[in-house]
Amino acid sequence: MKLISTEIKNKVLQSMINILDRDRKKIIAANKKDLDAFTKDDQAMYDRLIVNDAKVDGMIKAVKEVQSQDDPIGKQKSKITLDSGLEIINKTAPFGTIMIIYESRPDVTIEAAVLAFKANSKILLKGGKEAYHSNVALVNAWHEALQENGLAHDWIKMLKLDRIETQEFLKNPTEKLDLIVPRGGERLINFVKEHATCAVLVSGRGNNFFYISENADWEQTKKVLINAKTDKISGCNALDKVLIDKNIRNYSEKVKDLVATLKDKEVTVLADNAIHKIAENTSIIPSEDTWYEEFLAMKILVAEIDGIDDAIAKINKYSGGHSAGIMTTKNNEAKKFMEQIDSAAVYHNASTRFTDGGQMGVGAELAISTDKLHHRGPLGLEQLVTNKYYVFGNGHIRVS
Repeated sequence: MKLISTEIKNKVLQSMINILDRDRKKIIAANKKDLDAFTKDDQAMYDRLIVNDAKVDGMIKAVKEVQSQDDPIGKQKSKITLDSGLEIINKTAPFGTIMIIYESRPDVTIEAAVLAFKANSKILLKGGKEAYHSNVALVNAWHEALQENGLAHDWIKMLKLDRIETQEFLKNPTEKLDLIVPRGGERLINFVKEHATCAVLVSGRGNNFFYISENADWEQTKKVLINAKTDKISGCNALDKVLIDKNIRNYSEKVKDLVATLKDKEVTVLADNAIHKIAENTSIIPSEDTWYEEFLAMKILVAEIDGIDDAIAKINKYSGGHSAGIMTTKNNEAKKFMEQIDSAAVYHNASTRFTDGGQMGVGAELAISTDKLHHRGPLGLEQLVTNKYYVFGNGHIRVS
């Protein structure tokens, strides 16, 4: 793949900053067409769909952040010279062509494209039909920015495919694909994994847990849990499940207090039998499937647990591998929990809402990866690369 100079990349991004600011009314008007056509039956998806002045400002900020970051391509990772004189250098290299499939969020059209472009990869954007007009306006802006700087439109391409056409494209792509990132719920992820013929990096599914230890600071616990649950229900880092240790002092009173606090915030509480006996204004968990579910709604599951080992086992069985936390005043207990939980991000006395590229110092993110290859957690500019070995010799041959 042709390597673009850092100077040209940053000029394209400056053009995009100017165009987004100039065309903000046009972008918001295009988004209104999408909002007017949306039935609002899924509040979380509707919230993600909205583009207003603040969202456009966020898009501009994301482009500026990536523009200011170092070019991730061609960085030396290692260099060794063997006894034979053979010199081996490992450098970062572009993926090639990345496809991202996502639902609802038009700002992904900006964040995914700006990261892929600065990482010298082409990107194919397959947004949901609910954001069609918004995405057309944003991709048109990208094409103008590319054209202003003498580059072809195919660096950033919007795929206008229905579900059947997408399935066929995944099975028999009409161009080379190096990586596919499905950014959405379990159904989307399974669809892509079933049909794709190249590498898939799983992103976006939450189902996040908190364990309330018997050593938790109670007032701090309520503050953190309410933030994790209610700050943004459409975020993949929102809280879904709470395990409260039955050995905590004044257990029944604290269970009632937690449920009442959640109810005051208009959160529907599902409970196991033990919790339901204490707080009868809860609903019984419908089935075991609920434990695997990412809610994306003002809904939470609260269950009783007996000690940290049971909590770790439960979380590792049911969570989505995204984020999990512990509330405790004991650092050694937190250390054990954080080391043994199998998630991309683990928290001690802090909200799961921080699992985000900007909040974690990565900047704009392509996705939150819950895979272990090749990267886990926020996938920012530095992570959106692969590597290549450069081997220099002087007539070297291998003698077995």
